[in-house]
Amino acid sequence: MFRIAPATVCLSLFFATSAVADSDPVVVELFTSQGCSSCPPADRLMHDLAQRDDVIGLALHVDYWDYIGWEDEYAKPNHTSRQRAYARQGGRSMIYTPQMVINGQHDVVGAQSRELERLINAHLKAAPEAEVKAERSGNEVTVVVLPIELPEGEAYDVRLVQYSPMRHASIRRGELAGHELDYANVVESWQLAGEWDGVAPQEFSAELTTDLPAVVLVQRVGHGPIVAAAKVE
Repeated sequence: MFRIAPATVCLSLFFATSAVADSDPVVVELFTSQGCSSCPPADRLMHDLAQRDDVIGLALHVDYWDYIGWEDEYAKPNHTSRQRAYARQGGRSMIYTPQMVINGQHDVVGAQSRELERLINAHLKAAPEAEVKAERSGNEVTVVVLPIELPEGEAYDVRLVQYSPMRHASIRRGELAGHELDYANVVESWQLAGEWDGVAPQEFSAELTTDLPAVVLVQRVGHGPIVAAAKVE
């Protein structure tokens, strides 16, 4: 559910009294699979991204390699659906692993660290379009979004994503049989807190399903650009 905040000034104070970073973190989504022999270098790169304050790294395990002998225990069909939606948005006809998607707008094949860093830096230098702040009390989360410079006539999904900071896998079959691998920032759940028109500041509330850490993403409806993101504090 969501509700409109009673007064813009209250939301402004919410941001003014909170510790907000100089720039929004850049969201990097890694589409990966335990059944993909090309994925470990990208998985290792996600460990580095998970340590950064200026990046929100999320590992989305997909299920379309499960047929080759090993079912990825962290894979979810909605991760595959999200990757397919990004492909359609970008005019692509195929999906693959490993793939990194930066702020919902650009993608990097594999673990191309130099190209990834170039794109991250470009997004960090870009003028912010919106701002988001999220506070947690138990499993209750309050999210406040504030427009800065958004195009007119667009709508935005406000999504809460929960993840496990570290997961381990002992792979017994498939292309990576015999490997013991650790995965950083493994996405466990998604939920929609509400839809925002991008016109005025607005407050949303939601209840998280677990005690895992969470981030909030503000993304143009239809898997468009991510215009703001924050860790839930």
